[in-house]
Amino acid sequence: MFHHSSKLQYKVRVDRPDPQFAKYLQQAIGGIEGEIRVAMQYFFQAMGARGDSKYRDMLMMTATEELSHIEFLGHAVALNLENAPLTAQEEAAQDPVVHAIMGGANPRHILSSGLSAMPVNANGVPFDMSHVYATGNIGADMLANVTAEAGGRVLASRLYNMTDDAGMKDMLSFLIARDTMHQQQWLAVIEELGGMQNALPIPNSTPEAHEATEHSYYFLNTSLDEPTPEGRWTSGPSLDGRSEFSVREKVEPLGQKPDLGKARPNSGAQTEQQ
Repeated sequence: MFHHSSKLQYKVRVDRPDPQFAKYLQQAIGGIEGEIRVAMQYFFQAMGARGDSKYRDMLMMTATEELSHIEFLGHAVALNLENAPLTAQEEAAQDPVVHAIMGGANPRHILSSGLSAMPVNANGVPFDMSHVYATGNIGADMLANVTAEAGGRVLASRLYNMTDDAGMKDMLSFLIARDTMHQQQWLAVIEELGGMQNALPIPNSTPEAHEATEHSYYFLNTSLDEPTPEGRWTSGPSLDGRSEFSVREKVEPLGQKPDLGKARPNSGAQTEQQ
């Protein structure tokens, strides 16, 4: 069951409406870095969570918070569209060249939503749920969540730098702060479960007998003309503490040359293939 407050999670103020910035804000709603993505990701992770119920509860609470972010971002989009021209006469009263394309605004904000937010990205493409990751493995899901929050914080930081509206900067500073917390939150779950060394490799429940471990810890240089980039991943103990990193400088194919043989009769192939 969900409950809703009539008040937004954070105040939204637009000092100078900007239809073009409304278009940019759509990325924070319906982009792959946006709030619809993380809300649905955490929601489906919560529904599939097994084990200690506190992780399900945490995921569900954070998913609900992300719905709150969609709501106040949607309000910000609507406020930024308040001065968008609705008629040819309104456009003609301003610079006819610049406003012929509405200063870069999304025409669907007029044509489809009546000066309101939509579940789309900055290009007007609807979010299709293809970037919702919920594996049922808490380690994999937490790492996916850190990545999602990192991308969201990058986006919010870029949006912050794209506006000089004090109200929008204030709202975005709140989103940046919440992305900080959520990154820390997901990493804290991994730490609570024993840290990265204990979590890796994910899933840590896979029996060692199921893994060809002789191939598990070498870096493979596949370049024809570049040396191996030396780093933490080429020498020293592996991050899971199970082995040592090494390097294979030359690719040695281990498989056969693929050959499917003759085509089957009645398969639609040419006679010469059969």
